[in-house]
Amino acid sequence: MKVTFLGTGTSQGIPVIGSQHPVCKSHDPRDKRLRVSIAISWDDVCYVIDCGPDFRQQMLRHAPAHLTGLLLTHEHADHTAGLDDIRPFFFRQGKINMWMSPRVHKELIRRFDYIFSDKNKYPGAPSVHVEHVEKQHPFFLDGKKVTPIEVMHHRLPVLGYRIENFAYLTDVKTIDKEGLEALQGLEVLVINALRIEPHPSHLNLSEALALIDQLAPQKAYLTHISHLLGFHAEVEKELPPNVFLAYDNLEIYLDEK
Repeated sequence: MKVTFLGTGTSQGIPVIGSQHPVCKSHDPRDKRLRVSIAISWDDVCYVIDCGPDFRQQMLRHAPAHLTGLLLTHEHADHTAGLDDIRPFFFRQGKINMWMSPRVHKELIRRFDYIFSDKNKYPGAPSVHVEHVEKQHPFFLDGKKVTPIEVMHHRLPVLGYRIENFAYLTDVKTIDKEGLEALQGLEVLVINALRIEPHPSHLNLSEALALIDQLAPQKAYLTHISHLLGFHAEVEKELPPNVFLAYDNLEIYLDEK
């Protein structure tokens, strides 16, 4: 199974528009971060988790021949604002399969009624097939077990996804006991680390490292990164041996069990 980091930035991306911060002016390509998303592929399937405002650019860069489906973590714009750009996939392959919580579905109907409603469709509007998911209720995607894991993004419940021995969690601040138990025995954990200073709705670096130490995955990758975390090259030198900063276009491969 291959995981491609399509974007590793926070809600504004890096560089931030108009910012004079040194990280925003960095020439290291690893410091250029689109909004957070990953593609997961095996055999001839490709699933994408989250569909933010950079989705079009990410799909042009990643160039999958086929989008098997989209999984959504929550409704915030940096995770859903690119939904209109599923149209080229829809034109080629028909309805796009999507997995999300009932709450997220309700919110997206409000924002993207022309996509989620089959009434009075205008030519060119994409259509989707939605499957509702709930925390700790596993389902299968092309033979692989997927377990939605609820975490808290301040007061908002957000879903992470465990796919076999890989887990992807973003916009995390806290995880309850049930969630922690569901994250044991991972080969790879991907989790957010927004910045150095504490934040009310995201893990900062020290909190993310403490959680990684508690869960003890074989490897961990940090994502949903802001410019306030610092330069990629400098931060990565300070990380434990099994923890890495993710960056846009990074590809990792997991052992097949």
